[in-house]
Amino acid sequence: MKFPQIFRTAQPMRFDIKPRYYDPVKEEVEQRTARIKKELQADGILPSLEEDAEDLKGYGSSIRGSFTSGGPIKGRESTSIHSAGLIRLVIFVVLIGSLFGYIYFGPEALYILLYTALGLGLMLAFFRLKRKRIK
Repeated sequence: MKFPQIFRTAQPMRFDIKPRYYDPVKEEVEQRTARIKKELQADGILPSLEEDAEDLKGYGSSIRGSFTSGGPIKGRESTSIHSAGLIRLVIFVVLIGSLFGYIYFGPEALYILLYTALGLGLMLAFFRLKRKRIK
């Protein structure tokens, strides 16, 4: 069972190579097909490449410009409280604050921190329940 961690560790990069194979029969078939297609276009049996380009002129790539729009990822909530980094930062600040509070003020600082966290948790639960009843 894996324990939850505060910091992420780097994963090793995977090496994945896709070999390329030379197939002389396939290459010969492609060359013959291209030669026959050019001959048929020269005879007028098949439409030429310029006519095909004119037919497809209105179509374009739907991905062009998609990454520059800077929109949020679909399906994810945009609130920053759900960010794992922010939750780690809050936990880290609370732990460091409780350590220094215990050093400087003694165990009273831990009681104050505990009551403050309990009060904030109850307020959060109250507002969530209130929001659900309004809907």
